[in-house]
Amino acid sequence: MSMINYASREINCKLVYYGPGLGGKTTNLEHIYGKVSPNTRGKMISLATETERTLFFDFLPVDLGTIRGFKTRFHLYTVPGQVYYNASRKLILKGVDGLVFVADSQIERMEANVESMQNLYDNMAEYGYDLTKIPFVIQYNKRDLPNAAPIKDLQASLNPGWPIEDAARHKQTPDPAHPGENLIEKVGADWMGKAAYHEAVAVRGDGVFDTLKAVSKLVLKTLS
Repeated sequence: MSMINYASREINCKLVYYGPGLGGKTTNLEHIYGKVSPNTRGKMISLATETERTLFFDFLPVDLGTIRGFKTRFHLYTVPGQVYYNASRKLILKGVDGLVFVADSQIERMEANVESMQNLYDNMAEYGYDLTKIPFVIQYNKRDLPNAAPIKDLQASLNPGWPIEDAARHKQTPDPAHPGENLIEKVGADWMGKAAYHEAVAVRGDGVFDTLKAVSKLVLKTLS
């Protein structure tokens, strides 16, 4: 989880971009890296595998203010998309503070999305992490393609919701990004929660920073 550097007065937070291969994780990080001021970012590191790269870099947002006198530095990582690199995926997840699941909206990639989401739940459980209780945002990427699945179908497959057991959270919570939708609501006799989501076309940069801001705000909320 987050590490405090007293010498630099920084809180270091780890954000991991997860999802199926070629879904847009790398594109997200490359766009963010290209837009962040060179004065506030570290070097982007690329670890190449046979079929996909794992990227990571850190940056210090200048507009988020401080928490108890500490600035917040975010370390962004991608994981390999292929399941057979699962050892690397698990290693990258260790100590994660916030997660972005980048789903490929193409209908024919639905099975790969579901497989990757299940793999994420399984790997988090091995560390003793509860995915429903840490900062978690879903990005539905490639929304510009003609074969993109409807959002309601993606939500049903990847973000159906989970029971909210904490009675203090039993209250309807609107989704600020989607009027008329709720992040927490009562379904029958049960209270159910869902992850926040954003639509994106990462190759154009659409929705990339909306997604980053959403998960960053959730991480900062856990620190304050």
